[in-house]
Amino acid sequence: MLELRQVYTKYGQIPMLMGVNIKVNPGEAVCMLGANGAGKTTLLKTIIGMVKPVKGEVVFNGQRIDTLPSHKIIPLGIAIVPEREGLFPKLTVETNLLMGAYYENDKKKIALRMEEVLNIFPRLKERFHQKAGTLSGGERKMLGIARALLADPKILLMDEPSLGLAPATVNEVFSVIKRIKEEKKIAILLVEQNAQKALSVAERGYVLQKGSIILEGLKEELQENSIVKESYLSAG
Repeated sequence: MLELRQVYTKYGQIPMLMGVNIKVNPGEAVCMLGANGAGKTTLLKTIIGMVKPVKGEVVFNGQRIDTLPSHKIIPLGIAIVPEREGLFPKLTVETNLLMGAYYENDKKKIALRMEEVLNIFPRLKERFHQKAGTLSGGERKMLGIARALLADPKILLMDEPSLGLAPATVNEVFSVIKRIKEEKKIAILLVEQNAQKALSVAERGYVLQKGSIILEGLKEELQENSIVKESYLSAG
């Protein structure tokens, strides 16, 4: 479904991604592990067109998309949950959710999607008319994920869903991610430092270090890999 082929990117003269090759198949959950500064967020921005490769290709459903602007990439079926959610704090939960369906004109489809999403996130239903800025950190994270689902994506890109959350809330967020994977059957590319949690929901994974993929494999292979154990799993 999604493929990066020998992708190189730069910020000015600073190399960020160097020869990155990854694949995500339909309905598959794939994690991208890496420390701060490894290039994980740059990789997601490259997929959605916010950063353009200086070399290589990004292909989605057989179509090359790295030459397209972001506003033409998103409607193809790609939704992103940014690291900081990117919510509108002065607008209600309902209005923030509806922003996710910006490209859909069919009101019946939007209503059905809203019903499905609120079934997954009952707490958002309780907070439906509250301003997003009044939500807790965990609730804001849930709202960011729910808004992305309103777009009815074929693939969901998630940037550090555990960032800044208490351990109990992290568990809750990853339970929701697992439920989305099982119920919605959409592909997920999960960028995350918390390897333990990321590998709990992914079938496969990659390790990105200083802009290059240094490891890839099935979940079980990465869990047993000495580099992953020492660098990512030892901290829990």
